[in-house]
Amino acid sequence: MDFADRIKRIPPYLFAEMERIAQEKRRAGIDLISFGIGDPDLPPPEFILDALREEAANPGNHGYSSSKGEPEFRNTVSEWMKGRFGIDVDPETEVAALIGSKEGLANMARAFINPGDHVLVPSPAYPVYANGGALLNDGVPIFMRLLEENRFLPNLETVADPHARMMFLNYPNNPTGAVSDKAFLKEAVDFASDNGIILCYDNAYSEVTYGAYKAPSIFEIDGAKDVAVEFHSCSKTFNMTGDRIAFAVGNGKLIDGLIRVKSQIDSGPSKYIQHVAMRGLRSYVGGKSPAELQKVNATYQRRAKVLMDGLQAIGVECTMPKGTFYIWAKCGGDSMEFSRKLLDVGVVATPGVGFGEHGEGYLRFSLTKPTDDIKKACERMARINA
Repeated sequence: MDFADRIKRIPPYLFAEMERIAQEKRRAGIDLISFGIGDPDLPPPEFILDALREEAANPGNHGYSSSKGEPEFRNTVSEWMKGRFGIDVDPETEVAALIGSKEGLANMARAFINPGDHVLVPSPAYPVYANGGALLNDGVPIFMRLLEENRFLPNLETVADPHARMMFLNYPNNPTGAVSDKAFLKEAVDFASDNGIILCYDNAYSEVTYGAYKAPSIFEIDGAKDVAVEFHSCSKTFNMTGDRIAFAVGNGKLIDGLIRVKSQIDSGPSKYIQHVAMRGLRSYVGGKSPAELQKVNATYQRRAKVLMDGLQAIGVECTMPKGTFYIWAKCGGDSMEFSRKLLDVGVVATPGVGFGEHGEGYLRFSLTKPTDDIKKACERMARINA
């Protein structure tokens, strides 16, 4: 039996290779501190856990949901978008529940990408955009460089592709931690409108920000509803990665296409998880996140300072992110080789090349480890230059 050609086109999964090497180290008796996967170590807020216990105990919450999500969930999303961003979205035609934003991103492309269509993909970026969005739909990923000198924003003036059908953008950005302002978002919306491109805006980290920065929605830009769909995730906002609940909002035709695909392959998120997520979204007052979420962000910020001090002490350049829980560190050379050096001292970091060609020379560190572990990892990393 042979794989389908679309599977063969997916590049080797570097993260699997890193896990293989890590397993060898563990078998050799090396204790590893991993900053690899972006999976929060902090628990969901207590009010989320209380809601989960209550909603899961309700027998009425265990039947099939609609592929587009329960009406009450979609109404709550609409209310949250209004309170958080000042944006009106129609809960009936402009909102869809997702089993995590990852499937939504891939299924959006599945609804609109034909064989040979070009998909504009940032590099470095979350691999789902190129693999699940383009390659698994027989599309062609066209990479847009995210360079430090341009604040890790793509230079859209250099992108001229008459075959482009869709574009993925993601700010606050995984893996770089970069953020966008409304001036860039307007440029992106105008570019998509002028070129007939569907704009998929991955806003999964909108609620993981620091200091005075507050992430905007693409729909704060005039004309965005004509070309865009935006993805939000409860995974990062409420530390619910394993519960698989997210949502998409935006242009009615784009949402309709997404739902048409989903209606053929899933039955929507669990009803009880939708009710739990509703409790989370309703915890916002006047568009402001609850104290529990603010404490989580403050914890990430403190961890970032400790890790940055340790990295800078060994000559690795990095800056404090304004969003996400990642440190994008400039190792200046072969990122895979540097990752192996870290493994030799018991530290796991993700090589930047795993996020695309233009991630080479960088490492991504996730801030999802307790401060004591971060300090211990910094002590270990100091041995590299000893």
